[in-house]
Amino acid sequence: MLVGGALGTALRLGVDALLPAPWSTLSVNVLGSFLLGLLVAAVWPRAPRWLRAGLGSGLLGSFTTFSAFAVFLVAPSTPLPWALLYAAASVVLAFGAAWAGLRVGRRPA
Repeated sequence: MLVGGALGTALRLGVDALLPAPWSTLSVNVLGSFLLGLLVAAVWPRAPRWLRAGLGSGLLGSFTTFSAFAVFLVAPSTPLPWALLYAAASVVLAFGAAWAGLRVGRRPA
C-alpha cells in the first residue's frame, strides 16, 4: 500500500500542476472512479489481497480525494449555486465513470 500511495500522490500532484482547482479535483475523482471500477471487474477476482490494497486503497485512494472536494464546496469564496452544481456534477460523473469502468472490465479480453 505504501508504494501505491506514493505513486498515487505523485500522479495527483502532476494533475494539480496541469489543471487548476477545482478541475483537477473533479478530473482525478472521475478518472479514479473509472479506474477502480475497471480494476474491481477485471483484476480483483484473481488478484491477491496485497495487490488489491496497493492498487485500490494505496494508488487510487491517494490519487483521488474527498477532502479537496469537500473543502471547495464549503469555502466562503464558493457561491452556493456553483457549489451545488459542482457537487452534483462530481457525483453523477464519478458514479457514471465507476459504472463504465465496471462494464469495460467485464468485457471478455
